[in-house]
Amino acid sequence: MGRVRFGPERRDLAIELTGRRMRRRIVIVNDRMQQGYRYVSSAPAGRDFDAQFRPDLTPKQMLELGVFCGKYLTDCRDEFPASWFARAKLSPAGRDCSLNYFGVDASQPLSEWRRKGWIYPDDPRGWFQWYCRYYMGRRLPEEDARQIRRWKAMSRHVSQIRMHCEPGNLACRPRQRQALLHWAYDSRRI
Repeated sequence: MGRVRFGPERRDLAIELTGRRMRRRIVIVNDRMQQGYRYVSSAPAGRDFDAQFRPDLTPKQMLELGVFCGKYLTDCRDEFPASWFARAKLSPAGRDCSLNYFGVDASQPLSEWRRKGWIYPDDPRGWFQWYCRYYMGRRLPEEDARQIRRWKAMSRHVSQIRMHCEPGNLACRPRQRQALLHWAYDSRRI
C-alpha cells in the first residue's frame, strides 16, 4: 500500500472568502503510479468548492455505492481518510464489475483516457483522483476549471435518462446511470 506523509511545512493560511483560518498541509504521495508527488491542501475538506461545481456524492459515498468495478484507489488509501474505505466496495485483486452499484461496466480503460488526452500528469488515475484531492482541499486553478468543465458536460447523460426513462426506474439505462455515479451524479434519484 502507498505511503503519504504530511510535510513539516505546516503554516496557518488565512482563507480570504470565509475569514476562517485553516492549517495548510503538504501531502507527499508514494504509490504505484506516483513517487514523491507533493501537493498543498489549502481549503477545508469538503468545502469551498467552485460555485459551478456541486457534485451530488462525496468520494466516500461513491466508493460505498460501488464504482470503477472496485478497482480504484486500492493502493493509495493512506492519502485519504480511513472512513472512506470502511465500507468501500473494492477489489484489490482485479476489476469486479459486480461491485458497481448497477452491476455493469461503465468505464473505458486508462489507456483510452490517456489516448484521448484526458489525463493530467498530477492525477494519473483520472477524474476521480482529481475529485478526491479537490475534495480534500487541493486547488489547482487551471486543472480545476478543466475538470469542472468535464464534470458539467456529463449532465447531458442526466438529460438523456430523464428523456428516455420513467422516474425511479433504475433498470433503465444502467450503464449510463453507472457512468454518472463515476462522475458524482446521484443517478439513483433520476
